[in-house]
Parts: sequence; C-alpha cells; structure tokens
Amino acid sequence: MRLRPVDLARAHGLSTQAIRNYEAAGVLPAAERTPSGYRTYTPLHAQALRAFLALVAGHGHRTATAIMRAVDRGAVEEALRLVDESHVQLVDDRRTLQAVEAAVRDLEPEAPGRGDVFVGPLAHRLGIGPATLRTWERAGLVRPRRDPRTGYRVYGPADVRDALLAAQLRRGGYLLEQIAPVIAQVRSAGGVAELEAVLDDWHARVAARGRAMLRGAAALDAYLDRRPAPAAGPAGTAQEPPPAR
Repeated sequence: MRLRPVDLARAHGLSTQAIRNYEAAGVLPAAERTPSGYRTYTPLHAQALRAFLALVAGHGHRTATAIMRAVDRGAVEEALRLVDESHVQLVDDRRTLQAVEAAVRDLEPEAPGRGDVFVGPLAHRLGIGPATLRTWERAGLVRPRRDPRTGYRVYGPADVRDALLAAQLRRGGYLLEQIAPVIAQVRSAGGVAELEAVLDDWHARVAARGRAMLRGAAALDAYLDRRPAPAAGPAGTAQEPPPAR
C-alpha cells in the first residue's frame, strides 16, 4: 500500500510540509521516490508518525525526535534509554510536588499584625546564618527591601513566607535552582492559601503526562514490531546501518 504525503498529513491534521520536515529530521524513515520524483510512503511510515506524535505528548518534541532518530538508525537500546530518562524525570516531578505540598502544609500562618523583620531575627527563626539568607536572595528565593535610612535588609510578611518555604524544601534536600520556580509559583498565586489551585493543576498536568507516556510507549512498541529486523553482524549481533551521507 502506497501513501502520499497528503494522506499522512490529513490523517493527523498536519500539512504536507510538516511530513516532509519530519522525514528530513529523521523522525520518519526515508521515503521511496517514484520515477518522477514524488515521495511515496507506506503503512510503516504511518505507524512511525503515530508513534512520534504520541511520544511528543508525553516526552516533548526534542526527546521524541531523539527517540525516533535512534530507532531509525537501529539504536533501539538508546531509544529505550531516552524513554527511561523521561520516566525518571516524571518521578522527580512527582516527588517535588509531594515535597511542596508537605512544605506548604507544615507552614504556620503568620500571626496577625506581625510586622517586618531584619535579617538576624529571621535567620535565627529559621535556624540558619544571615549569609545563607543573602545567598537565597541572590538566587531569587527572597526579595527583601532596604531600609532607606540604614540600608539594612527588611523582610516583610511575604518574604518571611518565602523564606520559611525555602527552608522547608532545603531540609528536604532540594537545590536552590529547584526551589526558585516553586517560590515563583507561590508569588504568582498570591500566597500559600491561593497555591491550592496551582497544586491541583500541577497534579493534573503530572497525571496527564504519565498517561501520555503510556500511550507513547504503546505506539512506539507497535512501531518497533512493524520495523524489519536489523541485519545480523559476523557474530550474530545486530549491525546499525552506516550514517547517512
């Protein structure tokens, strides 16, 4: 069965140029050509396209492209390693989400009327040194203002909240660059109480990514089943084809 580029494109709501681009990128196997130079595809190309689009939903465009390129050149082990690495990242994301929820749950609300504090008292409350707070400031975790008369750092209630959350996550082993996006989400939500909707959305996105990875794995497995077996080497080992010139 021979398929035209437009046949693949219409089946997935794509343009024929997108199909050509995917072939050029190594996402699809090279197409055969008619005597007049037109591309022709097969059901194997259709399966490759389904696998790629399914992988994109769970792994992202860059990783999905790398997976399909590896499969196309016969490096199935590399492709599976890339899939595994994405699953590891998803596990890390789930753990981060759980840590954030635990940290937010353990935060005590600020007492009404509690005012601004300076670096020393706040550091003492957190059980850290003032230098650590200054490091957190450089990393964007806290944003104290300066007293116009003395130049001292002044931490308002929102800064104290951010510092407490950062301290909770640091005790959980998270790096500053991992904590910074969490603090940014708290600020954009307007506070810890308002973060609940953000966390619910985060849960939904993590779950959706996990389901997408399952669908991607099924589509990739179906594609691998349809691909011809690689040629055997001298000792019966599979040989990867030489790189295209």
